[in-house]
Amino acid sequence: MWDLLNLLIGVLVATFKPRARLEAEIVVLRHQLNVLQRTAPKRPKLTNLDRLFLVWLYRWFPEILSAVTVVRPETVVHWHRGGFRLYWRWKSRCLGGRPRVPVEIRRLIKEMSLANPLWGAPRIHGELLKLGIEIGQTTVAKYMARGRRPPSQTWKTFLKNHAPGIAAVDLFVVPTIGFKMLYALVVIGHDRRQLLSFGITAHPTAEWMAGQITEAFPWDQAPRHLIRDRDAIYGAPVMRRLRAMGIRDHPTAPRSPWQNAHAERLIGSVRRECLDHVVVLSESHLRRILKSYGTYYNEARTHLSLDKDAPAGRVIEPHGKVIALPILGGLHHRYCRI
Repeated sequence: MWDLLNLLIGVLVATFKPRARLEAEIVVLRHQLNVLQRTAPKRPKLTNLDRLFLVWLYRWFPEILSAVTVVRPETVVHWHRGGFRLYWRWKSRCLGGRPRVPVEIRRLIKEMSLANPLWGAPRIHGELLKLGIEIGQTTVAKYMARGRRPPSQTWKTFLKNHAPGIAAVDLFVVPTIGFKMLYALVVIGHDRRQLLSFGITAHPTAEWMAGQITEAFPWDQAPRHLIRDRDAIYGAPVMRRLRAMGIRDHPTAPRSPWQNAHAERLIGSVRRECLDHVVVLSESHLRRILKSYGTYYNEARTHLSLDKDAPAGRVIEPHGKVIALPILGGLHHRYCRI
């Protein structure tokens, strides 16, 4: 502070000095600054008053940048811009008006608009009023998410809504200990990934397939759509049976097993978790194995697509002692409490 006062006093006294004397003092001061810049061990430290003084001079006399040597001219300009921002931030401060909307409410409005793309501002405003949140509808429209999805459901939602009416069938081959080929049919429901039925035969025919479909779907609980591949076994008897039961047939494209992904995934699980670890002795032996695995698959095995639940549903058992019940001779276990 005293340095600035001495400087101001020096400026006032300089107005009464001859011009030649002032120029000589300026030359001496510049030379001293050059010496200091060459010999100073580190950068000089400026106080906020020093910065304010340089900025004030620059505000009225921009030509002084050519005379600034202790700092770079760009630094003085940076200080001036920072002060300009602080000034207008102070000028633009809130002096009243509407209260600010809490961050929690703004986040809730955005989450509602993203989770419900069919809802507009009036619908979201109504939901907020039912939650006891008093806010204007225009404010809701202001904080809704921009660029939302078009007003239609996604494919994931569409398939989930129609999953209860979709089933899939597929065949796979199982060799026995005597190198005899057995054919196993699996029928899966898309709703809960539940294994609805399985059939085993050594000689599959269209009539046998039609009978298996009748056993898998009761007449009053038949699905609306059935997905299958283009195997020749799905002949005329199968088509007649499907039409009689009111089931729409949906064959997949040639060489496109991914279009029947649920059935293919089930067959892969049966092989990896069961058949790859046993030697099938006969048709009856395979039927017993698949029956045991089917019970385990529907009632005990957890699925990622079902939020770690079983297709038939498992009750949470928080109390009691944990015991392990062997399945398929100890190949798998079901854990429960007693």
